[in-house]
Amino acid sequence: MHERVADSGPGTDDRTDALDALPDSGLHRAWLVAGVTFGVLVAAAAFRSSTGVLIEPIEATFGWSRALTSGAVALNLAVFGLVAPFAAAAMERFGLRRVAVVALLAIAAGTSLTLVMTRPWHLVVLWGLVVGGATGSLASVVGPIVANRWFVRNRGLVTGIFAAGSATGQLVFLPTIARLTTSQGWRSASLVVAVLALLLVPFVLLVVRDRPADIGLLPLGAEGPDDPRISRPAASTAGAVRTALQNLALAARVREFWVLAGTFFVCGWSTNGLIGTHFVAAAHDHGMPATTAAGLLALIGGFDLVGTVASGWLSDRVDPRYLLLAYYGLRGIALLTVPAVLGPAVAPPLLFFVVFYGLDWIATVPPTVALCREAFGLERSGVVFGWVFASHMVGAAVAAQFAGVVREVTGSYSTAWWTAGVLCLVAAAACLAARRTPAAVQPAGAG
Repeated sequence: MHERVADSGPGTDDRTDALDALPDSGLHRAWLVAGVTFGVLVAAAAFRSSTGVLIEPIEATFGWSRALTSGAVALNLAVFGLVAPFAAAAMERFGLRRVAVVALLAIAAGTSLTLVMTRPWHLVVLWGLVVGGATGSLASVVGPIVANRWFVRNRGLVTGIFAAGSATGQLVFLPTIARLTTSQGWRSASLVVAVLALLLVPFVLLVVRDRPADIGLLPLGAEGPDDPRISRPAASTAGAVRTALQNLALAARVREFWVLAGTFFVCGWSTNGLIGTHFVAAAHDHGMPATTAAGLLALIGGFDLVGTVASGWLSDRVDPRYLLLAYYGLRGIALLTVPAVLGPAVAPPLLFFVVFYGLDWIATVPPTVALCREAFGLERSGVVFGWVFASHMVGAAVAAQFAGVVREVTGSYSTAWWTAGVLCLVAAAACLAARRTPAAVQPAGAG
């Protein structure tokens, strides 16, 4: 049976909830909310990562250069990350469900409008600003916020499952998008993305609520309404922009923020920015068909589903700093081998890299979220992690542009792989500088 509270207090959603009318199956509503959230994260990751498959077909259609298309992807990645803290603050101000629905509608609009674009600035605006901002409002902070609000037990595990949603998005959609692009053209693939975004809207409206108290429930695992582990609404009514900036100013005074932001910058550089954007094109340079390369990228996503969920489980049990040391160090070594293992066919060394890199892809997210929660407190960690994630995507944006320029100037991606490998080794050493201290700052009105 669901644990209910007699009076959920101000802000309770008094409207009739269709799901409450169903027989009580013993399944806590938190798992339904988590299921829909996972679906949204899967879709948002698929929408954003589809740009890596569409780069070459769009260049062929319009005659645009790799530097130009890489620039649009770089802006997409930067906006994707920079919108995160403001999206987290907006979810505190206007509600998680409202923000999610608006973002899905924006994805559908931005993606469908690419069907009629004719000029480079159209791509920059639609890919970079509209789709980048909308997917960034969903894919970064929604998971940690839902985990903090709806779960007391298994928070680390649930955070890992949500982080794995982006991997599943690649696993499910990238091969399909690649096949559609090859057989029907990139416009058909873009249309599929727009339709899928629209199909998610009714699920969010039906299932997702901002907090368990809105429907008279306690979070899963809470021992009572006074349980100190429950995430509670912020008292401040400050605007979303002001709240986000206040949290940044206060977090910037703490060493742990810079350690987490700096290492996550490298994480974004070595995943979304380099592999996510350029792996298909780099493999094609070595004679591999684009559909095969997209399949390998999807396989990376499949193994990340395992690696990130396992990382979430470990984050509840092992010092997160040591997990990050291992993840970044092993990732750096793997990246240094890429120029030697890429080729026209899927040889065993390349397959080993794909499996290994997949297990490590975004396994960094659960321990980073855990350290952020410890350093800045439960309620404040959502917005602060938004800023840490912004650093992740700025790193991805720099890497996407850097790798594109390197490829255009040298004719090869080798320097890009080696640079990323060295940066990961530096990040591994930096992780040990983080201290495990509870609630290092107390920003008023943050959430």
